[in-house]
Amino acid sequence: MGIEKGDDAAVYRLWDDVALIQTVDFFPPIVDDPYQFGGIAAANALSDVYAMGGRPILALNIVGFPSELSKDILVAILKGGYDKAAEAGVLIVGGHTIEDPEPKYGLSVTGLIKPGDEITNAGAMSGDALVLTKPIGTGIITTALKQGKAEPEVVNDAIEVMLGLNAGASKAMVDTGVNAATDVTGFGLMGHLQSMMAGSGTSAKIYWSQVPLISGLIDLAALGIVPEGSKRNLSSLSDFVGWDQSIPDSAQMILCDAQTSGGLLISVKKDRLDYLMDQLKSNAVAEPKVIGEVNSNSPGTIQVVQ
Repeated sequence: MGIEKGDDAAVYRLWDDVALIQTVDFFPPIVDDPYQFGGIAAANALSDVYAMGGRPILALNIVGFPSELSKDILVAILKGGYDKAAEAGVLIVGGHTIEDPEPKYGLSVTGLIKPGDEITNAGAMSGDALVLTKPIGTGIITTALKQGKAEPEVVNDAIEVMLGLNAGASKAMVDTGVNAATDVTGFGLMGHLQSMMAGSGTSAKIYWSQVPLISGLIDLAALGIVPEGSKRNLSSLSDFVGWDQSIPDSAQMILCDAQTSGGLLISVKKDRLDYLMDQLKSNAVAEPKVIGEVNSNSPGTIQVVQ
């Protein structure tokens, strides 16, 4: 499995019972605390393996760092990444650092899976329920943080969401048996859902009122605090998403908000939905929500209603 359908990671068969999963992700700081930044970046990179239903085992650090900044900051970033990887049972076995005007950090991650057991973003079926395992809004909230307009408790809630591993959600969907999954990151909920629908030859209906949101998000979006990436997401989806007249502009922006270390978006048969929700809660996934359904209308399209 390669880049054909824009899946979360590549899968390479080694033997009949073992395949490698390979992915990479890194980015500049989105929070003030370097230790938290390292942990968020690591959780975000590991998420691609979890989205495929795999088990991450090894990682390499990827670092860009300015020479004029204190090395204590770099140590804190690396410690944050190391501790988050350790929480996931992943060994960081090296990496590479370059001098860069802006700090950047992330991981190249290797995981394992049995060939044929991988969960792709292209298996959704008409009649499936769509489940989201984390609330959205991290792009808007971290932008508000940069502008000094976010309340500390709102920022702390967003940080906790981003630091959360998708390991429990991944185990729950593997144990349940689901049709498709992806993690919600830079293309926003709508962008990643559209890729899933296009790859699966299906379409989706999303209920805005059922989408889980980080506290304080709606007020910030109403102020027009939106990252440029989220605006690009909304613009790029204009041909694929139909918005009900009851959906305000701020809600459209939230649904397209570029996320960091978001949750898993899972497509599951409705007769397996209750079992999946029970498994998610048993695996300490605090806020799984059924946000919509898959249908067989125009492939790759999404209808958003109240």
